[in-house]
Amino acid sequence: MAEQQKKQDMGSGSIPKLMLNLAIPAVVAQLINMLYNIVDRIYIGHIPDAGASALTGVGLFLPILMMINAFAMLAGSGGAPRAAIAMGKNDRNNAQKIMGNCFSVLMIFAVLLTVLFYVFAPQLLRLFGASDVTLPYALDYARIYILGTVFVMIVMGMNPFITTQGFAKFSMMTTVVGAVCNIILDPILIFGLQMGVQGAAVATVLSQAVSAVWVLWFLRGKKTLLKLSLGDLRLEPQVIFPCLALGISSFVMLSTESILNISFNSSLSRYGGDVAVGAMTIISSCSQLVLLPLQGICQGGQPIMSFNFGAGKKERVKQAFRCQFMACTGYSTFMCLMMMLAPGVFAGIFSSDASLVEYTVWAMRIYMAGIFSTGVQISCQQTFMALGQAKISLLMACLRKLVLLIPLIFILPFLLPDQVFGVFVAEPVSDIIAASVTGTMLFTRLNRILENGAGQMGKSR
Repeated sequence: MAEQQKKQDMGSGSIPKLMLNLAIPAVVAQLINMLYNIVDRIYIGHIPDAGASALTGVGLFLPILMMINAFAMLAGSGGAPRAAIAMGKNDRNNAQKIMGNCFSVLMIFAVLLTVLFYVFAPQLLRLFGASDVTLPYALDYARIYILGTVFVMIVMGMNPFITTQGFAKFSMMTTVVGAVCNIILDPILIFGLQMGVQGAAVATVLSQAVSAVWVLWFLRGKKTLLKLSLGDLRLEPQVIFPCLALGISSFVMLSTESILNISFNSSLSRYGGDVAVGAMTIISSCSQLVLLPLQGICQGGQPIMSFNFGAGKKERVKQAFRCQFMACTGYSTFMCLMMMLAPGVFAGIFSSDASLVEYTVWAMRIYMAGIFSTGVQISCQQTFMALGQAKISLLMACLRKLVLLIPLIFILPFLLPDQVFGVFVAEPVSDIIAASVTGTMLFTRLNRILENGAGQMGKSR
């Protein structure tokens, strides 16, 4: 009975109401999830006599963190829309098989990444721009965090399967319980037990472990529509490969974020030194205030679009996209104005070092100048994913970072008199171009994709 009600809601309920019911918990979850990344930095940035160096060191770990997240989302963001489309076709057995196969792949990723990153952490951190001063802090944090990779895989990779069933509030609680644990443990371990950056890493790993248990408890419980069972864990190529093909765009977005972070840090270290790298750590944390809520809005829109695409209800797909697009563009524009008008407020949260805050204020106004356009880019790119359009989604994911941003980070410093300005201005230039192209592609292709339907996804791609 509960399952029938859930399908009725998804297939015939009010689209704006559904968007609110699904997107608000997802946005809250993303904001809370952001605390995993920034609460540590806030506390670390205020460690006596080590704050600036420790903050820069932890910032150098970001490429590894992004790669772990990327592999989690390769399975999670690719499998969840496929499962929703299967549910729209009333094929719950296939939806459960998709979820089980994705879980198996996540466990394989967890083992491989833990071994690889733990062994090569010192060399990788040096490659990312660690100096003799910042390397010890970076390594102390990295080695502990890496040991908790399996928990990250479960939380980030399997939580989308809760959201895609319509259990947005329970999905939100996955991040709430972990974040609360992290906020409580951070000051105790960092300052109370004087563990410093190691305490921050231990707090994060323990918090993620709690969230992972929460996810598995739900997916094995009575309320879930799709149940994680041993019979569905055996990998089947015809099941897992389409999921990975769709998830590759999210993988590219997050893995290139890792490459992007390396590119920024190496260029800024060359032209601006440790203070520029520290400023970039703060700016990247502030940018999450824009990007993560946008992803939360799209997580609310994805189940509605995917389900109705599978059910052949074209007008409901269009209406859901319009709601998602308006919410994303409105939010990104508002946050762009906030970052431009009050950068010092945001910078001061992360550091009490006056010179670092002053430098960050200057850099943030440059970096954030085009962030208003990310609402268009993310909304349209995620719509391609929700409709199972793997190839075009991958292409749009590559455009902003691989094709535009990373080359511009290295090219613009040679073309402009202020080299550090050249590094930071690469971001708004690529943001605006990528949003223009992605928006044009979606608006010109949407009707054709809907006409082809879920049964013709291979042809429409």
